[in-house]
Amino acid sequence: MLTQTIDTRHGTANQYSFSNGNCLPYTGVPFGMNYFAPQTTDQKGSWWFHPEDHTFQGYRLTHQPSPWMGDFSHLLFTPVSGKFTERSLFHTQSSYRPAESIFRPTHLSIKQLRYGIQSTIIPSMYGGVLTMNYQQNENGLLVTLPGRYRYEVLDNQTVALEVINFSGCEDSDFTIYLVLHLEHPFSTEHTQEQGEDGTLLLSFTNQQQVVRFGTSFISQKQAQLNLAREQALQPNDYLEQSQNTWQDLLQRIEIEHHDAEQVATFYHNFYRTFLFPQTFYERDENNQAIHYDTLSKQVRSGVLYTNNGFWDTYKTVYPLYSLIAQEKYEEMLEGFLNSYNETGFLPKWLSPDERGLMPGTLIDAVIADAAVKQIRTDLMPEFLTAMKKAATIQSENPNYGRQGTTDYLKYGYVPSDYHESVNHTLDYAYSDFCISQVSQTLGATEDAAYYQKQAHNYQHIFDAETGFMRAKDKQGVFRENFLDIRWGKDYAEGSSWQSSFAVYQDFAGLIQQFGSKEVFEEKLVRLCNQAPTFNVEGYGFEIHEMSEMAAVEFGQLAISNQPSFHYPFLFSYIGKPEMAQPLIKQLLTQTFNTSPSGYPGDEDNGSMAGWYIFNSLGFYPVTPGSGEYVLGMPLFDKATIHLSSGTSLTIESSPNYPQQQFLHQVLRNGQEYNKLFYSHADLMNGGTIFNQLGIVPNARKYQIDDYPFSLS
Repeated sequence: MLTQTIDTRHGTANQYSFSNGNCLPYTGVPFGMNYFAPQTTDQKGSWWFHPEDHTFQGYRLTHQPSPWMGDFSHLLFTPVSGKFTERSLFHTQSSYRPAESIFRPTHLSIKQLRYGIQSTIIPSMYGGVLTMNYQQNENGLLVTLPGRYRYEVLDNQTVALEVINFSGCEDSDFTIYLVLHLEHPFSTEHTQEQGEDGTLLLSFTNQQQVVRFGTSFISQKQAQLNLAREQALQPNDYLEQSQNTWQDLLQRIEIEHHDAEQVATFYHNFYRTFLFPQTFYERDENNQAIHYDTLSKQVRSGVLYTNNGFWDTYKTVYPLYSLIAQEKYEEMLEGFLNSYNETGFLPKWLSPDERGLMPGTLIDAVIADAAVKQIRTDLMPEFLTAMKKAATIQSENPNYGRQGTTDYLKYGYVPSDYHESVNHTLDYAYSDFCISQVSQTLGATEDAAYYQKQAHNYQHIFDAETGFMRAKDKQGVFRENFLDIRWGKDYAEGSSWQSSFAVYQDFAGLIQQFGSKEVFEEKLVRLCNQAPTFNVEGYGFEIHEMSEMAAVEFGQLAISNQPSFHYPFLFSYIGKPEMAQPLIKQLLTQTFNTSPSGYPGDEDNGSMAGWYIFNSLGFYPVTPGSGEYVLGMPLFDKATIHLSSGTSLTIESSPNYPQQQFLHQVLRNGQEYNKLFYSHADLMNGGTIFNQLGIVPNARKYQIDDYPFSLS
């Protein structure tokens, strides 16, 4: 069972000023509505767990996609024994031994040394079970209820709870409902209570107690229904169901390698790609999908998903689903269209609803990638309307749609009086390409032609003198006093080095802007071979992304953040993939591992984990919406990918030792393969890929048809 090889503490050793993943040790079913993790401190805000802490405050029911977003609808379950002077976490917390605890995707098991209590929590999609074994006769379960709360004891074994807390939401009364059913009767001081920042203590004398619980974002009645559907399950049943669900996903790619640690790193990353987005819909008494619409504050039919930032995830997560989990991709698309129908704009950063963060409207790439891969073609006419709306209409609410839409359409770029204008411009041009791709699949030729022309707007802000994308004012003048390593202001989480190559739709055209492949190559070499220095003036202080780039000696190639994910593959667009192959192998082996510090920067909802998955397999989706994957440098001896098409793709690489830094030859189904990319359609046919690796580069000349997709 692959879940038993995964320790969820991977990437969880973090602090505000430095990220090794900014992950949490999430236990739950894939894409679960709720996750659970131990809370080790309530003194550090969103960083409420650290793997080196020896304090256990309780099992936190959480919906935190990132510490930068914060949590919502959270509360805490703490097994306790004996008497304590106050019910605060400081007075009830216990030490525990992290090394002797179980942190698995399927279940958490912890022994509280203060009380001698051994407990295990096993979540399901809408609830779960908590088993507790006590050493004393005066025992209880303390429920800490942050924010506004209400509870009511329904009988001596059942209690209903409501909690209202969130980092940001359209509905100021957005509520999570819970119902707890204890196997043995309990007593409590009050049968009902409401207030703010409270606690509920359920007391009993039994030395063994089992608590089954159901949750809902819809109603107390729905929470009870969700619990009733699992009421007959024993703890082992919960565990078996969770294990089977995880196993089904994790075995869709089978890895063989001579280094077991590398295999473990793969599956730790693979697990992370199935956590987000989270399910945000439930099943009514007729088993129909329903969800709570926070904008209209009413229950609606249909599926919905949340906790996802498309700026991060469009690059890797959804292309991965297109290969191995199309059934989930299809349902998620339906949910994103429901978001559009309820808010009037496609989502950008949901948590639990639109937060309006990060540049661009990059869900466009998720849609276009599905369109060209023939996934949910039935939804594409509505999606095209939604994409065009964001591209042409400025929302009155800055959380929704594009920023500076009107000016972008007027000038062909977002002027410098908008924050992060360079990234907005580049992302809009790429989104325009995505609109053109969807238009083409629907036969909307006029739209396709118009938006394909718009996709060249990146050229308006390219400065041929410096070789960078630079911010322009409304008069067309570049911002003065340019410094290539200055972070922020015109650039999102980077400098011009990290932001000037986001021309996914037209790298051939970008190379033309430089004047030649030779000049472009010189730029890439300089990017990689300089020191990872930075200037903080745009922010006024050092942000954690600067620190993470500087912590590893990979030049300005800040693999610690999403804008640089495609950088190694830029060499393929000048016909020199061999220049990137050692780089890819070094990034995979030096910046990723299974430890709590196992990421080079924020993991971000599966995006960085997805980067590792693709690159370890030997190809990468540089341009979602093109239907292509650029060849890279495989890591493993053998990988078998069980595709959503029902076929399997087997990838073998040999000889495969540290000295083999280069891809010498590729055989596709036994025939020599000379292209620099694979098509999605070809991969979905299955078959074999054999990578012969080498110790020196094997440079060659490529025909025009061998290069990856570009508009120009």
